[in-house]
Parts: sequence; C-alpha cells; structure tokens
Amino acid sequence: MADSRVKEPESEGDGPARLVTLGHVSGLHGVQGWLKVYSDTRPREGILDYPTWYLRRGQNWEAVALQHGRRQGKLVLAKLQGCNDRKTARELLGADIAVRRSQLPENLADDEFYWADLEGLQVVTLEGVELGRVSWLMETGANDVLVVQGERERLLPWIWEQVIRDVDLKAGRILVDWDPEF
Repeated sequence: MADSRVKEPESEGDGPARLVTLGHVSGLHGVQGWLKVYSDTRPREGILDYPTWYLRRGQNWEAVALQHGRRQGKLVLAKLQGCNDRKTARELLGADIAVRRSQLPENLADDEFYWADLEGLQVVTLEGVELGRVSWLMETGANDVLVVQGERERLLPWIWEQVIRDVDLKAGRILVDWDPEF
C-alpha cells in the first residue's frame, strides 16, 4: 500500500479538502489481492470512476491508486496498487473508501444533492420553525430519510416538493413542509 497517510487532507485551491465516503471494503475475492467493495454510489460501479481512493483504518487516511475494477453480478470488485495477495487484502477489510469532494461531478439535477452536502444543514419549516440540523441520512428502500437532531430527533422522508421544498446549500438551509409536532 502507499505510504501517504493523511489525517487531514491537504488544502486545495479554495479551502481545505473534504473527503466524502462512498463505500467500504466488504470482503476478499480470490488470492491475488482483489477486494469486494460495498458502494453507496449509483450506479454501484460508479465508485470505480475515481483513480485515487482514500482508505480509512482507525483514524488514519491512506491515499491508494485504483488499478482495476469491475462489476461482477451484484458485486463491485477492485484491485488496488500494492495489494497483491490475500494477506494484504485482508488488512483492508472494513476500511472506509472516500474521495475528495472536489472530484464529484457538479452537474446534478435541481432536485439532486450529495448526502455529504446535506449533513449539517439547518432544517426549517415553511412557518419558520427550526427543527434542528441534518445529522445523517439513511436509505429505506421507499425513499431516503433525513435524520434531524434538534430538541428531539425527527425522521423526515426525502420527498421532493411534497416534504422537501427547497435546499439552499449556500445559506445552509433546507425548507420543509412538516408539522413540528410530528
């Protein structure tokens, strides 16, 4: 594996680099160092579009070059530089996989957002009641859900135009049509 361990990613032109977790190493494949990857990207193999991954084991991030990758049925398989045997691959089990936020495409539709950009935003009702901040998001199958931490925890379904009325990333705010008592 590469020797470049990074606790805080070095700065990029307009400020500190931010890492966005896209998945994790979920298993081993064969004896030549191939890894099974759980990917949060859509499509699943989209994680293979990034030539440099940052792997986190413990508190340290390590930059590693992706050599090869492919989708095989429901699996995503990856071969990383320096990972040439099963023993080395086993050391990576459970490692988070991230890329720099600046590497992600910016040409999203008006109703599409990266989860990493929504975390920490203030959630406010149409009536101006502050519900709290987005702590994290989860996928439920039917629709994604915002977990909002305020005076209590609330789960708000991500239903564009029905519940989620506006997202203003610059202002750090999500406007929702939601009863604060619910």
